Amino acid sequence: MAELTTATGSEEAVAAPADEAPATVTPETVALRKVQGALAKPAVVKTARAMSLFGEHAGGWLAIGAVGALVDRERRGEWLTAAAGVAAAHAASIAVKRVVRRRRPSDPEVQVLVGTPSKLSFPSSHATSTTAAAVLYGGLTGKKLTPAVVPPMMVSRLVLGVHYPSDVVAGSALGGAVAWGVRRFMRRRRNRG
Repeated sequence: MAELTTATGSEEAVAAPADEAPATVTPETVALRKVQGALAKPAVVKTARAMSLFGEHAGGWLAIGAVGALVDRERRGEWLTAAAGVAAAHAASIAVKRVVRRRRPSDPEVQVLVGTPSKLSFPSSHATSTTAAAVLYGGLTGKKLTPAVVPPMMVSRLVLGVHYPSDVVAGSALGGAVAWGVRRFMRRRRNRG
């Protein structure tokens, strides 16, 4: 998915290497600059980096699913199915990234504050797996996890300068869609058994 490239008189061109056309500053780049300017304070960045590590390759969410399966023996199958749903959401985000091939932000006014496993940006895999985990594990625990964990993860990706706003919104939507499908599957299986 390409960034919007409509330029107005108030937008400026960003210097690019001689072999590339100058990049146009987009509304998403401006929004990313503003988020970083307002929130990228040391304590917030430290927390965002910890969230990034937790969400890398959905590892933290998969570990929670495994713990749920070990602790809640009566619903072990449901926990394992939910964890598989988180893994499927993560895999779907990687597949979409490889098709869309949108590059991560590279604006000189945006600081990249964490390493990433690839240069591809759309959609945010962290937002995808976090949303899937919040919906699926929330259904198993009876807790409303989505408002507690999804917005902070989405904002953390902007604070760290590794995603555009549309990357995190699309990632969250993808994670929600995968989780919806998995929950529907789990309900049908529960009703049959």
